[in-house]
Amino acid sequence: MKRKGVPAILAAGIVLLGLAAWPIARVHLQAVAVLREVADQTEPWVARVLTVPVATQDINLTITSANGPVQLRARLYTPKAWTAQSSAHTPAMVIFHGVHHLGMDEPRLMGFASAMASCGIRVLTPELPGIKDYHVSQDSVEAIGESAKWFAVQTGGPVGVMGLSFSGGLALVAASEPKYHAAFKFVVAVGSQDSMLRVAEYYLSGRDARPDGSTEVLAPHEYGPLVLEYEHVEEFVPAADPDPVRTVLRAHLYEDRTGEAAATRLLNEAQKREANDLMDTKLHATRAMIAASIARHASDSAGLSPQGRLRTLGTPVYLLHGEGDNIIPAAETLWIASELQPNELKAMLVSPVLSHLDLNGPKPGAMDQWRLVHFFALMIDEAEGPGGTKRWW
Repeated sequence: MKRKGVPAILAAGIVLLGLAAWPIARVHLQAVAVLREVADQTEPWVARVLTVPVATQDINLTITSANGPVQLRARLYTPKAWTAQSSAHTPAMVIFHGVHHLGMDEPRLMGFASAMASCGIRVLTPELPGIKDYHVSQDSVEAIGESAKWFAVQTGGPVGVMGLSFSGGLALVAASEPKYHAAFKFVVAVGSQDSMLRVAEYYLSGRDARPDGSTEVLAPHEYGPLVLEYEHVEEFVPAADPDPVRTVLRAHLYEDRTGEAAATRLLNEAQKREANDLMDTKLHATRAMIAASIARHASDSAGLSPQGRLRTLGTPVYLLHGEGDNIIPAAETLWIASELQPNELKAMLVSPVLSHLDLNGPKPGAMDQWRLVHFFALMIDEAEGPGGTKRWW
C-alpha cells in the first residue's frame, strides 16, 4: 500500500505544483503573445488559448484644462468577454502615444493596445494634440492626468498608465500631482526622460551623464534637434518667416516628402536658406541658436521633467528603455530609477532588443528575450490584479 501510495502522492503534488505555477506561466505566455503581435509575428496557439477577441470604439473625452474644457479623441479597446456586469474593478490601462504625427492611429500603438486588451484588460488610448504635433508641453501633462482620472471613474478604481517616449516622463509628472495621484494604479515609462533639459543638451553634445558618474556617449538622432527647432521656430528665423518655414519643418518631421517639396517651392530664396540651415543641425550657427533656445526654456523644461518629483511619488513604477536609444538615451531611465524609493520601482530593464520604441535592436540572445518577456509579464500581472507582482515574486 505504501509503495502504491507514493506515486499517487507524487502525482497529486505535481498537479498542485502545476496549478500553483499556472498563473506565472499564463502571464508569461500572454507577454509572449503581446510582444509577437507588436513585432508582427503571430503565435496562433498562444493567441487561441490565452487571448480573447477585442472590440474597438472611437470616443471623445471632455477634460478640464487650465484654459477650460477640451475635447480629446480617444480609442477604447475592450475584451469582448467583458460585460458591464463584470467586476467593478475590471483591469484597465491608459496608453499614451509618443511624439508622432499619427497620434492614437500610429500602427505600433494600435497593435500594442489591441494585444494588451486581448489579455482581458480594458485599454484607452487618448490622443495628445501637443505631442502629436511634436510639442512637449504642460497641456499634455494635464491631458494625461485628466484622461487617467476619467478612466478611473469609468472603471471603478485606479488605472495603470503607460507612456511611450516623452509621454512616459509626462505621465510620471502627472502621477506626482495630488489632483491626479489617486487615479494612477501604476506607471510604465518606455524610453522616457527624467530631465528634459539634460535630453535637450544631449542633442547637442551626444553625451548624457549617468547617476554613477559615468557618461553615455551616443550620436543623437537628427529628429531630436529638429523637434527643438520646430517647437520654437519663431526664435530661429525673422519675424515674417516662421509660418512658411514651420510648414517645411513639419512636413520633414512627418516624413511627408511630397508635402515638404511642395512647401519648399513656396519659400522665397531667403526662407529657403533659413530652412536649409535649420535642417543642417551640425552647422555652427544652427547649433548656437539651438543652445540659446535650450537655455531660454530651461524653466519650462523643469516643469516637464520627473526629476525632483519622484522621492515621494508613492506609485509603483516600471521602467523600460532601449539600450541603443538615440532619441532619449537610456541614461535617463537610470536617473528615474535612482530617484524612486526601492519599494516603488517594481521593474527596470534596459534592453538591447529595443531601439527607441521599436523591437529592432541588434539580434538578441535568449536571455535578452527572456528578460523582455518577464518584464511584460510583471506589468500584465500588475494590471490584472491588486498587489501585482507581490503575489509571486
